Amino acid sequence: MPASEGLTQRQIARFWAPLAATWLMMAVEGPFLAAVIARLGNATFNLAAFGVAFSFAMLIEAPIIMMMSAAVALVGDSQSFLLLRRFTYLLNAAITLVMLVLLAPPVFRFVVERLVGLPHEVARLTHVATAILLPWPAAIGFRRFYQGVLIRAHLTRRVAYGTVVRVSSMALAAVALSQLTALPGAYVGAAALAAGVTAEAGASRWMARGAVRAVRAVPAVGAPLTTAAIVRFYVPLALTSVLTLGVNPVVTFLLGHSRSALDSLAVWPVVTALVFAFRSAGFAFQEVGVALLGDERRVRALARFAATLAAVTAGALVVVAFSPLARVWLATVSGLPPELTRSGLWPLRILCLMPALEVLLSFQRSRLVHARRTAPISWATAIEVGGLVAVTATGIAAFDLVGAVAGAAGMLTGRVAANTFLARATARLRPA
Repeated sequence: MPASEGLTQRQIARFWAPLAATWLMMAVEGPFLAAVIARLGNATFNLAAFGVAFSFAMLIEAPIIMMMSAAVALVGDSQSFLLLRRFTYLLNAAITLVMLVLLAPPVFRFVVERLVGLPHEVARLTHVATAILLPWPAAIGFRRFYQGVLIRAHLTRRVAYGTVVRVSSMALAAVALSQLTALPGAYVGAAALAAGVTAEAGASRWMARGAVRAVRAVPAVGAPLTTAAIVRFYVPLALTSVLTLGVNPVVTFLLGHSRSALDSLAVWPVVTALVFAFRSAGFAFQEVGVALLGDERRVRALARFAATLAAVTAGALVVVAFSPLARVWLATVSGLPPELTRSGLWPLRILCLMPALEVLLSFQRSRLVHARRTAPISWATAIEVGGLVAVTATGIAAFDLVGAVAGAAGMLTGRVAANTFLARATARLRPA
């Protein structure tokens, strides 16, 4: 589809829907696993351990997570495909090595017990759960590269099919381990996640074989892509992910030193997983914009779609958070005991605007990635992280807020600041 050809709302929806389904299916993972863990023994300790282990895995995978956007934007011929694939493999090796270093017992004890301040029993559970997640970062990088190739080829349904494999494998592993073994819940959750993402990586590579053959048959046109060009393009995106996901351990540290610390650590992954489900439609919109942006007509069409999407997703979360559905989700579906259910209500309500802000952020980022101006994205993320940490720390230290409430207020404030900064950056762009 030429970049100068207009877009209808239906065309955008058809392109976006499989990617949104992908993110929504991934969003199911957190609540599903939290519900499984909550129904096994010692739920509070295991929920906390699983949340911390998952935060570490997400932090270590951060440098590779933007590979999907990079593949959509950069892979157009055989030479660029091979060069970016090599870059992906090298980055995968590096992040796996970092995770191995973290898992060294002296390093891990220092980080989780001295810095984060976890009780010894929670730290022990967290160590093993993190070790089980060792395949996670590289599998994420591998599958996001090939999913980017699929999106570039407008084969977005295959991305969704890969996620069906992931979620099915994850659920099967979680149910089997919880029913057939006596493993602690944190181990069950970590093993299920590792199994699911590994299966998805293999499925994505298999489904991309035709797209790979097609792109490798395309000769290089114009100046070839260079490693230096990839680094210039990708480093700001990687820094963005590192800052975004790197804040999770910082928030964990702050929650661990707040009022009702253990309750906050236990309820935080449950609340954020539910909010993630409503934000998932917005996550999917970044690659849509990168692939479909073009002239002024396309910008306007995508902006209209984004506005509708933002209103629907935020409105739906408001309905859940301020109605009995919130208690149904937290207590009945997620299996939280009454005291944790009460602790989760206000953080959930504070975060109601996050789905709309996520759509806006994805549209803003997509315009900058499409224009190959990735540096403002990193600056916006630094502003967001700074705002999140400052507000959370102030709420805990100065106002003695419950940790989860302070964290939610910080998350919302930081995101509003980032959106405001990117609004100025995108205002200076000119459509293609």
